[in-house]
Amino acid sequence: MSGPEAATRHLPLGPGVGLGLGGLLGAWGLLTPWALGLALPLLPFFRLPLLLGLALVLLRGLLLPLPEPPHGTRLSGEFRVVGGFTTWEGHRLHVRHYPPLADGLYRLRGYLAPPEGKRNPGSLDGRAWLLAQGVRGVFHVERAEALAPLPDPREPLRARLAQGLSPPAKEVVEGLVLGDKAGLEEAYARFQRSGLAHLLALSGLHVGFLVGSLVLLYPLGRWRYLLALCLLPFYLWLAGPSPSLVRASLMAGLSLLGLFLGLGGAGVLQGLGLALLLQLLLRPESLLSLAFQLSHLAVLGLALVLPALGRPKGVFGYLLGGVAASLAAQAFLLPLLLDRFGFFPLLSPLMNLLALPLVALLVPLGFLKLLLGGLLALLVEPLAQGLLLLAEVGSRGPLLRWGEIAPAGFALYYLGLLPLLLALHRLLPPKRALLLSSLPALLSLIAAWPKPLDLWALDVGQGDALLARLGGAEVLVDGGRPEQGRRLVRALGALGVEALEVLVATHPDADHYGGLLEVVEEVPVGLALLSPAFAPDHPLVRALRARGVPILHPGVGSQLRVGKGMLEVLWPPGKTGVDDQDGLVLLLDFGRGKALLLADVPQRVERRLGVGEVEVLKVSHHGSRTGTSPELLAQARPRVALMGVGRNNPFGHPHPEVLARLAEAGVAVHRTDQEGAVRVVFGYAW
Repeated sequence: MSGPEAATRHLPLGPGVGLGLGGLLGAWGLLTPWALGLALPLLPFFRLPLLLGLALVLLRGLLLPLPEPPHGTRLSGEFRVVGGFTTWEGHRLHVRHYPPLADGLYRLRGYLAPPEGKRNPGSLDGRAWLLAQGVRGVFHVERAEALAPLPDPREPLRARLAQGLSPPAKEVVEGLVLGDKAGLEEAYARFQRSGLAHLLALSGLHVGFLVGSLVLLYPLGRWRYLLALCLLPFYLWLAGPSPSLVRASLMAGLSLLGLFLGLGGAGVLQGLGLALLLQLLLRPESLLSLAFQLSHLAVLGLALVLPALGRPKGVFGYLLGGVAASLAAQAFLLPLLLDRFGFFPLLSPLMNLLALPLVALLVPLGFLKLLLGGLLALLVEPLAQGLLLLAEVGSRGPLLRWGEIAPAGFALYYLGLLPLLLALHRLLPPKRALLLSSLPALLSLIAAWPKPLDLWALDVGQGDALLARLGGAEVLVDGGRPEQGRRLVRALGALGVEALEVLVATHPDADHYGGLLEVVEEVPVGLALLSPAFAPDHPLVRALRARGVPILHPGVGSQLRVGKGMLEVLWPPGKTGVDDQDGLVLLLDFGRGKALLLADVPQRVERRLGVGEVEVLKVSHHGSRTGTSPELLAQARPRVALMGVGRNNPFGHPHPEVLARLAEAGVAVHRTDQEGAVRVVFGYAW
């Protein structure tokens, strides 16, 4: 037997799965209508439940869309701020203020603006993040006056949880029991790099421990299921309704209700499908939430893989089962983790196997500590310290690094995974499955073969950071201010930059060299080209020497072959003692076009460059009136101008005169303050 009938014999494709999959396609279709076409090939497998789930979520989104507030409106009055959000005339708003406002009652004044999308490769998509939380407006606060703090009825429970614990142990237990990661700071980064961060995201593991402790009360009979069911809303109130906790609570609630009514527990796949449908009916936009995606994909991996493997017995069986569970979940999460975080800890399965016994003790003890306070501190403290030590050790392990993954890359990955799943469930011969899985992998390799020839003007606020990819070799020119270093490193990782052949600091102004300090710490550098204005004891010079990076101070006429392109220094002829005038002016030849990078040099320098025609011009000094002369524009005749500009900068950059000159010359202007990162493509190198 083959086709849909064979598949339904081996896989539990019941109505719950169909409803959830239909709801998923409906929510996806509200965001991208072409996704609705995916329902056609799935219809023979799921039939009416698929159509019903799709119709319900589509109708929910079309009839009750999330309203958009009137952007540009000025607001003034008293507002209740909770978790960085407030409400106004039925609209949920994100409150933007520096420093962030603590929970409380405030008198606020400011204006409404739409959420921002991604500013850089690898950066947070603020628009999608807020939309997933039901927010379509940002309240930019210009003035805030605190009126009163907000009482938190959960505070006594939180205080008992922390009683008797050292600060590090307290932060770990708060993360495990309440999902509160605010105090972890550096420790959370170690949990991420060891593959244990998911333990601090409340999900099925935590709900399972909570519910399991009550289900074991056999003398209560069926009433223990009802008791556990009633405890779930309390836990949601205490820890907050995160997407993963809501999903786990819904799945647990469906099973508990079935057990109490004598109908039996819901299967994992059926419960997952129903939970998916209910969450999307409540808010179709939650599909955009990373926590939502990770939670559902992890459970899907467990549900599809583990039943086909059977249950090994004994200690070795326990160890093997733990590793299999970790691999099953992470196989479904891998591309998403690489895309969003840029790395994947290769020791993650082992770390999770070692951490699970500690967590199995810490979570139930943490729940009890909410009631008993300091009485359990002597038991909880060493367990929490052990988990911290494990995260520290695991964070030193090897990482698989990757850049951003395109939608086609996700599709190819899961298409390659599908034949292996079918073979695992004996629906496809293993040899045929391997052959089919190799085809998407081969397509991925072919797609990655041609190397880009492009220039990125990265968004580092009021400053410059330009990345040139020259057919397999990369050159980074400047890096913005020091506080932009982390953003810059993340953007480089998202663009697949594992090492820099050349790093250039055009001159020692903070808005040009500052972010390079962190780049030097995080990214291998082959050669550094510095302006002669850099002193021997400059912080960037010291950082480069500490890493053993060769340093050159090139002058006019210096040329360097990089990848498929060429880097030429057009200025300075020597050191004058004026930082801007001593800035490095570069001509990048991509083979299929040229880019002139002017640093912050004044017009008197531009007139001495003698440059020919170029396709791209990085304007001088962020569009200051002291640069980008009419003579230069007439000589270089660029088609595109790039500006590294900060929003609402106090310098008035770019100057209206410069913009007028560029417009008169017919140059297309692209600004990082308006567009975020800007990419100019010259072609591809084979």
